[in-house]
Amino acid sequence: MSYQSIQQLLKTAPTGTEVTVKGWVRTKRESKNAVFIALNDGSTINTIQAVAEAGQLPEETLKLITTGACLAVTGQLVESQGAGQAVEVKIANVTIYGTADPDKYPLQPKRHSLEFLREIAHLRPRTNTFSAILRIRHALAFAVHKYFNDNGFYYLNTPIITASDAEGAGEMFRVTTLDATKPPLTEDGKVDYSQDFFGRETNLTVSGQLEGELGAMALGKIYTFGPTFRAENSNTTRHLAEFWMIEPEMAFYELEDNMNLAEDFVKTVIRYALQHCADDLTFLDSRLKDEEKTKKKEEQSELGLLEKLQFVISNEFVRLTYTEAIDILVNSKPAKKGQFQYEVSWGVDLQSEHERYLVEKHFKKPVILTNYPREIKAFYMKQDPDGKTVRAMDVLFPGIGEIIGGSQREDDLDKLTARMQEVGIEPEALWWYLDTRRFGSAPHAGFGLGFERLVLFVTGMGNIRDVIPFPRAPKTAEF
Repeated sequence: MSYQSIQQLLKTAPTGTEVTVKGWVRTKRESKNAVFIALNDGSTINTIQAVAEAGQLPEETLKLITTGACLAVTGQLVESQGAGQAVEVKIANVTIYGTADPDKYPLQPKRHSLEFLREIAHLRPRTNTFSAILRIRHALAFAVHKYFNDNGFYYLNTPIITASDAEGAGEMFRVTTLDATKPPLTEDGKVDYSQDFFGRETNLTVSGQLEGELGAMALGKIYTFGPTFRAENSNTTRHLAEFWMIEPEMAFYELEDNMNLAEDFVKTVIRYALQHCADDLTFLDSRLKDEEKTKKKEEQSELGLLEKLQFVISNEFVRLTYTEAIDILVNSKPAKKGQFQYEVSWGVDLQSEHERYLVEKHFKKPVILTNYPREIKAFYMKQDPDGKTVRAMDVLFPGIGEIIGGSQREDDLDKLTARMQEVGIEPEALWWYLDTRRFGSAPHAGFGLGFERLVLFVTGMGNIRDVIPFPRAPKTAEF
């Protein structure tokens, strides 16, 4: 008899079948006539109930069946006599794989705070909330690869170790094999990186974009999907030091093509999650509704989780320029009443509160903003003819603000070189990047989507540390 997951069993096994169920005990309940054991194996949010008659199992075995213990149960699948499940397993035999001392096992059947669960991130996937998040994360990752494969993109693995800073931000983790206590020094007293492993200073990447552009200028359409790192000393609910980025780059795409792709892509992967993670999303929707009830009325979200996801896939994204958005914001009630925490004027980088106002209050639809001031955007973005703005685009979602950032890339060698010098990047340091403008330059565009931001939006969680298995943040590198 082959072993089936609980998910498979609940979908396909007919009653009267002898089955073997393997999993971890969520709860055990004893009555005068029977013992009820709820088992979960991680394949679904649903548990399956295993039932033994009173006195059927030896007392020494019953004592070992506690929350967290791992069991194999063999028996007949029968219609359930109780509410809450259609079928249950009538126990014939129990094998105990591993026990869990109830005095020490931290995940007893009660409500635990998310803060506490972060402290035991090695065990939190056994909870309903985190098992649901991780299954949804898997589905979204699969949907990302499927989308690009189905649309003629090639998956490009860009370097994790790099000598360039794609964003020019300088907040990077250094990679070195030099002795931290006695590094070799140059004559002027600086660390001599020529003696390091790579013969130069290297860091963990903040983005695969620049290398992605190289691939696009040969293969046409590529995407990256890999880990990226920012040494930003930020403890907000929106930042991680290690996270995953999805970055497509497309030759011959201009700004309009880029927007069309971003909208279709994000709708498609969210639709996939809705279709394939219905039980998990329904659970998280219910969880979020309970959480919302504890908030002040003015802080409560107007949309439930499932409504928010439907909102994104059902609406055409509104497209407008940064300048048009500033006009709307300056003339809005919150601006006139001084209710925005940050003031709005042309030239400022929009804050989340401004982006959410446009999406949730003004348009009541997802928004794509374009043509930002060049001074607040990266050096590689294509400059508009007015000399003041660039062909940037940001996709804004309800509850989160910016979820995608991208642009048409500057394909003019002289303009790109001049802009690099303006922001303090030596063109010689990126000679290989500039070669794609020297030899067969072409219009091209791309965007970046932080994968955890997407998972955060789809699951409705409030903290980005709760949508990655083992979060890395300032002073946090456990597990």
